[in-house]
Amino acid sequence: MAEITAVPDKPGQPPALSAPLLAQAASQSIVREQIITPFDVSGGVDETGKVVAINYDKLIDTFGSKKIDQALLERFEKVTGHKPHRLMRRGMVFSHRDLDLILDKYEKGNHLFLYTGRGPSSDSMHVGHSIPFEFTKYLQEVFNVPLVIMLTDDEKFFHAPKLSLEDCHKFALQNAIDIIAIGFDVKKTFIFIDTDFVDGGHGGAFNKNVRLIGKRTTINQIKGTFGFGDSNNIAEFGFPAMQSATAFATSFPFIFGTNTKQVAKIPCLIPCAIDQDPYFRQCRDNASKLGFVKPALIHAVFLPSLRGAETKMSASDPDSSIYLSDTDKQIAKKIGNAFSGGQDSRELHRQLGGRTAVDIPFQYLKFFLEDDAALEGIRVRYESGDMESGELKKLCAGVLQEYVGAFRKRRAVITGEVRDLFLRPRGLEWGDRKAEAEMREREREIERLEARLAELRAA
Repeated sequence: MAEITAVPDKPGQPPALSAPLLAQAASQSIVREQIITPFDVSGGVDETGKVVAINYDKLIDTFGSKKIDQALLERFEKVTGHKPHRLMRRGMVFSHRDLDLILDKYEKGNHLFLYTGRGPSSDSMHVGHSIPFEFTKYLQEVFNVPLVIMLTDDEKFFHAPKLSLEDCHKFALQNAIDIIAIGFDVKKTFIFIDTDFVDGGHGGAFNKNVRLIGKRTTINQIKGTFGFGDSNNIAEFGFPAMQSATAFATSFPFIFGTNTKQVAKIPCLIPCAIDQDPYFRQCRDNASKLGFVKPALIHAVFLPSLRGAETKMSASDPDSSIYLSDTDKQIAKKIGNAFSGGQDSRELHRQLGGRTAVDIPFQYLKFFLEDDAALEGIRVRYESGDMESGELKKLCAGVLQEYVGAFRKRRAVITGEVRDLFLRPRGLEWGDRKAEAEMREREREIERLEARLAELRAA
């Protein structure tokens, strides 16, 4: 058996623990820490040799972010006037950097914008990819602000030895249609593919910021953050500056204007999965030195693999994922084979109940079932042993079939012309932030007066 070492799983990528290596480590009872990078995600191995699920509380400590607690959720609802998204309510969006400051600025009527992205590694996205975009759409509607979506075909080309640049660009074009089908507002959304935008006629300001950030970033910083070594290609070392540049409003003068002194003050909120945080730690370190506002982040957990909670869905592993192009029959089959938290026998299950913490169909319901009361009812029945694994899997398959089916219908009407409109550099609509803030303050004042009147009547 091959020795487990820190050799990368793929050429040009940082050291990682892939699923086969984790299994090997488990069989040898070798303790390994969890691995969370932009290039690899896997749970660790404990002292008994057991492969364990990702510990998100530990990630908060390791990365130095802050937990989204009940007080912040209440402030979010008070400031925005919107109920927190189900992912926020259930702790699936769990961590942040400076979300509290974004709420302060929003409450005062200041402008902000959203930024998220996708590394196109396949021609169809899976439901794990759709979750961050669905959440981003929610934030766009709540804050009523512009959104920039970056498709990093160049990054995937740099990191994946078997993919050509043409492959990655083709995937980006297909993924753009998938993203649009989530339901984004074309009047407020700009999507760009790196190789098209950077090499096109509108990338001048963007490229300027790439150079400014690049000059501020050392090789040692990149090595320390990403685990790169001497075998990584030079393009990989340079790419973090590109991903950072998108977080600054001055990179897009056709959206935000050419008054760079004022535009540089516009803050950015980045909803993303937690594995993307290393990119933006570098970005935040350099922002103030360049006269920019540090971007804020809001982190989501990973949708776990069908195989178990030790790793996330992977587009390169069809058996671990449910694709947005899957048929109802394929979804039912995959959920039927998903890792279960049920007991080994019907008798034991009725006696001990199901283990929702490790049951993949239940975990998927936490992501996709909107009704909190219905989800709690399912949890109680399954954990008490009243609901068996087969029934739970059938419920989960039905929810995902409805979710994916609705997506397929929306995607079917997205034409190449619609995609090209989203990809065209242009001005985007801005809400009147000052007027919105004043209106919300008037509404809160009315609520305070009504509450005071109620108290006086009761006295």
